[in-house]
Order: sequence, then C-alpha cells, then structure tokens
Amino acid sequence: QSVLAINLIFGGLVKLDAQLTVVPDGAEKWSVSDDGKTYTFTIRPGLKFADGTPVTAQDFADSINRALQPETASYGASFQLQHVVGAAEVASGTAKEASGIKVVDAQTLAITTDETVPYFLAQLTYPVTFVVPLKFIGEQGANWTDQAFGTGPFRVKEWQHNQKLILEPNPNYWAGAVGVNEIDLPFVQDSETAYQLYRTGDLDIMGSQQNPVPSARVPEVSSSPDFHNVASFAVRYVGFNNKKAPFDNVNVRRALAMSVDKVTLAQRVLNGAVGPTDRILPAGFPGSQYPIQGLAFDAEAAKAELAKAGYGPDKPLPQVTLTYGVEGDNERVATFLQQQWKENLGIDVLLQPLELATFSKNLDTTYLTPDEGLEFYLSIWGADYPDPQNFVSQQLRSDSPNNNGHWEN
Repeated sequence: QSVLAINLIFGGLVKLDAQLTVVPDGAEKWSVSDDGKTYTFTIRPGLKFADGTPVTAQDFADSINRALQPETASYGASFQLQHVVGAAEVASGTAKEASGIKVVDAQTLAITTDETVPYFLAQLTYPVTFVVPLKFIGEQGANWTDQAFGTGPFRVKEWQHNQKLILEPNPNYWAGAVGVNEIDLPFVQDSETAYQLYRTGDLDIMGSQQNPVPSARVPEVSSSPDFHNVASFAVRYVGFNNKKAPFDNVNVRRALAMSVDKVTLAQRVLNGAVGPTDRILPAGFPGSQYPIQGLAFDAEAAKAELAKAGYGPDKPLPQVTLTYGVEGDNERVATFLQQQWKENLGIDVLLQPLELATFSKNLDTTYLTPDEGLEFYLSIWGADYPDPQNFVSQQLRSDSPNNNGHWEN
C-alpha cells in the first residue's frame, strides 16, 4: 500500500492515466531516437517541488542515480532499470552516475537503453524513477520522509508512525489545485477491520488490490451503490521453492497445481470476488487474450503426477508447510488449499501464517538462500505497469530478485 502514498506525494517524468496510457507528468513531452534506444524528455516549464524549489533535468538525473546507488537500498531499482546504459555499474557501486543518463540542458534529459525496450516508458511510471528533493534530504537526513514532498499532488502534513499518514495539497502542483483539503491514510491491520470502519463511517473509502472488501462480506454489499467491482490486474498464486525437496520435482508441483478446484475456490469460498485463471497474466491485461492452455483441475491426473514423482499410498509425500502473509482472504484461501490437497492427494499440509513484514523477509531469504527458505508459499503479484514483462520477466527470469522460488527452464 506504500505505492499509493508514494504516487500521491511524488511524481516522475511520465505517469499512467485511467486508461493505462503513458502520459506526461514532470516531462511535458518526449521523443525517441530512430534506433529506439534514446528517450529525450523536455521537463515541464515551471515545474517545482512542493516547497517551491524549481525542478530541473539534473534533479531527475540525480534522483534516478540515487535510486540505483547501493547505499539507497531501493527495492527493485537495479532490476527495473537494468536496460539503462551504465545502471549496472551504479548498482554495483563502481560508478556514481549511469552513463546512459545525460543532462542535455536544464530542461532536457536523455536516457539511453542498451537495446530496444518496448515497455521502457511504462517502466518509467514506477516510483524508482520519481524525482526527490535531494537538498532537503541532505538537510533532514534519515527522517526526511516525516515531511516528505515531491512534485505530486500532495505532501506529508503529519506522519504518526504505525498509526496514520496525513497528507495536504501541494501548493505548487503543476496541474493546479487538487480539490481535496486533506487525506488521512490510517494504517489498518486487515481488511475486515477496514470494512467495519467503513460501515461505521470512520473511513470514506476502503478496498485495494491486496486488501479488497472481505469476500465473506461481498454478498451484503454487492447491491450497494457504494460497491465497485473492478479488475485489479493482480494474480494470487502458490509459489514453490524449486531448490528444495520435494518441490524440486516438477511432477510434485504439477500434482499440487492440478488437485485444486479453482472454480469452487473463486465462486464459493471467495463469493465471486475473484476469478479462476490458468495463466500468469490477469484477465484483461495485455497478453492475457492469447489461447494458452494451463493446468486444469483433474484430481486423478494429479495423483498420476504424484506417482511419477515416486509418491503414493505406500510412500506418502512428507508433510510440507505452506506459508502466507496475514492479509485479506489469505487464511480462507490457505485453508481451502489445505483441504483440497488432503482430500485429493492425501497430503498433509501445515499452514504457517506470518505478519506481512516477516513474510516478505522470508521470501527474500528464499531467494537469497533457498536451502534456508520457505518450502512453498501463497503470495500475490500486482501490476507495476501495464506490460506482460512486469509479470513474466519480473517473476520468472533467473536473475530477477522477484523470482523467489528459483523457477527456470
């Protein structure tokens, strides 16, 4: 949910509109070289930070380089910007500036990629490229985010840590007055609590990609004019640690995948709040329309897959642990999965719920040291930008920090 606040406070060269089209933000226009590798941006005249300081091309260059520098520890910056010439050197600490980021003049920035990257503009809508007030950061040090501001429509008025974030309008926002005097973002631990706060009038809005209206509550609100059911461009999935037995065996993985009735899970357990899928791309997302046939629910075929791996009634699969973060409907989903694997395969699965931050750290451990990592896990991936690469490469490339399960072919 931090991305919501970040997008309200900060801005980049470009952004996405309601139709998921890349449109101008801090840059009023751009051009692309004939070879498709160099993007030249014209910074919007009069662009300012919320404190009134003018923003130049140098600010954007310095901010992107800062995101890449290892001391910033920006999650995903080195992978998101891997095609920028010289980005790898900055990320490794051998350079301070990427050679592919050039300040042409105060209002012009050029970024060169190492190959033609059709989704590069979409990638630039991700927060790692947003411009930040480096002078202010230098003055305030580690606590600068308590009063954070950028070029977005709002700035931080007050941050009550672990309680709520209060935002006020950016008086220097390039698009003009935002029409909202204040936004309060309380930190609520789960979607059920948020739902109850909404019902009592303590929240004006609840529901998000990862914490929507609880599925058990959908029937009681589905006819309300307040209720809006929209595609979230997210996929919930079970990830396997491919480096750790028994999930280093593809037949075991196939068996567990084929033994789950996803239609029942979506329509009955989650009351139609989600849709079943057989692919990595969510419905309606670019690329999801192609006729790819995924693994279908087939309990008998699942048993056959398990037998191929050497497991069956005489040699049951050892007890395994499914880990998940405590959020949304994860407990309902995990419990259903546990029942399905027991009923259809005779497998005993132990459930391990973890607080979200702890779960995230365990995913990192699974990537960095798979032998010490999770066996398998229930997780979710939501689109950072509207291109299939964000799902496919980000999750499945061998060198991606998001390929927690070490899948490779």
